[in-house]
Amino acid sequence: MNISLTKRLRKRWVKSVAWLRGFLRTWITLTGHKVFRKPITDVSIFQRRIPFIERREYSQNGEDGIINSIFTMIGTTNKYYVEFGVEDGIESNTRYLFKHRGWKGLLMDGSHENDSLNLHKEFITAENIEELFAKHDVPKELDLLSIDIDGNDYWVWKAITNYHPRVVIMEYNAHIDPTISKTIPYKSDFCWDKTDYYGASLLALQKLGQQKGYVLLGTDCNGVNAFFVQQELVPGNFDPPNIEKLFHPPAFKGKKGNGHPADIKNRPWVTIE
Repeated sequence: MNISLTKRLRKRWVKSVAWLRGFLRTWITLTGHKVFRKPITDVSIFQRRIPFIERREYSQNGEDGIINSIFTMIGTTNKYYVEFGVEDGIESNTRYLFKHRGWKGLLMDGSHENDSLNLHKEFITAENIEELFAKHDVPKELDLLSIDIDGNDYWVWKAITNYHPRVVIMEYNAHIDPTISKTIPYKSDFCWDKTDYYGASLLALQKLGQQKGYVLLGTDCNGVNAFFVQQELVPGNFDPPNIEKLFHPPAFKGKKGNGHPADIKNRPWVTIE
């Protein structure tokens, strides 16, 4: 074997060993965090490692663990949340914060109300969202906003201009390829018909988030929610992966490939530049 070939093989071996050590160190560390329910304190851990920090207490997927880790990193201010599209509020992204972390806030849904949860029956549109915030005394600065209305999510977030949540959780349409930027046309009385015609693509939401000053940290592994944090709260050493790596396809209810049926009406979409 010639000397140059031996050097190349040795170099590859050294790189392989270094990669394996790094992988094992990360796997052991993150597995320990998950087993002992310890929140992650380094924002760089969100780079393709969300499966290790997901935890479900009252959320639909693993949002409880992700939310816990985010606020461990950036801290809290008034521990106030707003979440809408929560149905009866029993399964939601903020219930754990309310029951176990001393948070308070506003829940809204088009069909349910419950005084004990501060859940109000409100039909939300882009035109009335800030009026509803004012009606229910939402502070202009709040820690968390979670939007999941199976339809006009993009347009409602866009319409929120006078309120500034530090963290935003947005449902995205995981049926849409992450390289495509589109949303449904705005229709104030839109009601989801259980097909894949709803909401907005992850790329469209990322673009809107950037316009509003937010960084996309990642998505849950079931392809439901995307997590945004105000740019000023994210350390400069955080280098977000390509959106295609952050994207998760539909795996609703934890079943890979489980999504909604296609829209047979072939309704139009709006491209977001």
